[in-house]
Amino acid sequence: MTEESYRAVYARSLQDPEGFWLGAAQAIDWDKEPSRALDSSAAPVTTWFPGARLNTSFNALDRHVLAGRGEQDALIYDSAMLGIKRHYSYAELTDLVARFASVLRSQGVGKGDRVVIYLPMIPEAVIAMLATARLGAVHSVVFGGFAAAELAARIADAKPAVVVTASGGLEPSRKIEYLPAVAEALRLADADHTPVIVKARDGFEAAVGGRGTEYETWLDWDAELRGAGRAEPVPVAASDPLYILYTSGTTGAPKGVVRDNGGHATALMWTMTNLYNIHPGDVMWTASDVGWVVGHSYIVYGPLLAGATTVLYEGKPVGTPDAGAFWRVVSDHRVRVLFTAPTALRAIRKVDPEATELAKYDVSSLTTLFAAGERLDPETYHWAERVLNVPVVDHWWQTETGWAICGNPRGLEPLPIKAGSPSIPMPGFDLRIVDGMGDPVPPGTEGNIVLGLPLPPGTLMTLWGSDERYVSSYLNAFPGYYTTGDSGYVDADGYVFVMGRTDDVINVAGHRLSTGAIEQVLAQHPAVAECAVIGLVDALKGQRASAYVVLKSGAEMDQEQLVKELVALVRRKIGPVADFKQAVVVDSLPKTRSGKILRKTMRQIADGEDYSVPSTIEDAGVIDSLLPILRPVQPG
Repeated sequence: MTEESYRAVYARSLQDPEGFWLGAAQAIDWDKEPSRALDSSAAPVTTWFPGARLNTSFNALDRHVLAGRGEQDALIYDSAMLGIKRHYSYAELTDLVARFASVLRSQGVGKGDRVVIYLPMIPEAVIAMLATARLGAVHSVVFGGFAAAELAARIADAKPAVVVTASGGLEPSRKIEYLPAVAEALRLADADHTPVIVKARDGFEAAVGGRGTEYETWLDWDAELRGAGRAEPVPVAASDPLYILYTSGTTGAPKGVVRDNGGHATALMWTMTNLYNIHPGDVMWTASDVGWVVGHSYIVYGPLLAGATTVLYEGKPVGTPDAGAFWRVVSDHRVRVLFTAPTALRAIRKVDPEATELAKYDVSSLTTLFAAGERLDPETYHWAERVLNVPVVDHWWQTETGWAICGNPRGLEPLPIKAGSPSIPMPGFDLRIVDGMGDPVPPGTEGNIVLGLPLPPGTLMTLWGSDERYVSSYLNAFPGYYTTGDSGYVDADGYVFVMGRTDDVINVAGHRLSTGAIEQVLAQHPAVAECAVIGLVDALKGQRASAYVVLKSGAEMDQEQLVKELVALVRRKIGPVADFKQAVVVDSLPKTRSGKILRKTMRQIADGEDYSVPSTIEDAGVIDSLLPILRPVQPG
């Protein structure tokens, strides 16, 4: 396509959102085309494409078959855990989705009903999502690693007509039984009557149909599918919900982000062409999980809406079997675009800093590496760019937005990349930096990142069951703006630098310092693989910065010398104002399964506050190992 100036496109999206998004909507097949883009009659809650009708599952599947590309790969399942690969053509995937939609319909699922999906990274997760959408129903995917209590909270809130699950999930060192967790969750949610459909997997203890067990009346996926007919797509209003996704780490009442059908399809289709430069037949691999928003948008919906091939990977970046796992997948499936979390890159770099495993594979198909989920520190960015020799694009977004707030439009006008920045705002996102009073700050000054209303298509419509909570959570702090909860600054060129959550800004003797800025400096040390900086209570200065660093494999240093070098580095790069004096070497950092470091939990432990370990944590044992380090003198 002819490249168009990013600045012209961005300006048009803000000056004429009606025309811009109606134009973008032409890439979608509608049962009733939109005649206008935005309905602000209930502002600040707004809807996109009022009066229009479509089916998202049809757009992701059937239309490509009707266009004559039914034999093209739609989905490639690559399980490093099982050592298997399966290819599903668009025709085959459409048939499986239509038949499973019929199974759901036989259990009473219809338009607007909810289906909770609690599955590992297997093809049935994609099939269940698309089958739910085919019926005009609403799916709520719950990450397979959540404990029963977290699953119960989501079941109680969504009130599903059906729960879809599997025997269990696979980790490198263990198997996780799902059925006992589902049974307990249903009891806790007082929803024992809910039909449950189970995809059986070999090697798990619990199974459906056992006489006298609580699974006796549960349904077997394969048995139900054998006798199923085909359900046709059900058109829904563009503003009808497609899915509910509960934000990770919620406590108390869960916060269910609601995504619509029409705006979601339009926005994702725009990003596939203009941001990721992916077209029909291209292979895109998003190394995430379908339980997270990245998996919803770019494992399932985005690539399939675009007619591309998507890779579903069941494995880890290291240990399944080694640090070459990602490069093997890229080579085997001729991946054009890889999208992963910075944490995965840091894990690979830590184990294989010289990328010796990469040399074993032909990754010449790869044109771009995208990263999101947590800030891509400059050191990891430079390492990935050096070893892969392709553009490495950081981009920034949230569960609530559903797609990138900031990015570098590789299919539109690739812009220069600045290490540490996710580049520039994407169309429709009127990004501003304001102080605590809501007043704009000059370029280069850190402040609160806010987004002017209305938000573009594809972002959250509201929170499930509560417009009031949506407004109070996101829109009240700065009237006229959506509050991202992140701090950062915009430089003189318009590039955005996201420094961390607003509660990751510390106050040292009256000076506000970003922990992300300190982390960026520490990561420049050649021995440091990754790090986390938190602000600890200090009786004299209010807070002080404390760093916890993980060393690269093979890096051996005297810890006292390392601390001296890190202190000197921060003093040189940030200045004495940081008053940085404390660094501790640790084996690993506590993270959620999506790769976010649990800085808040670390800070609470260190300050002697009450804390709870989120159920999203990757390895609860890491917290145990950090306790004597974070809180060396235990109470009592």
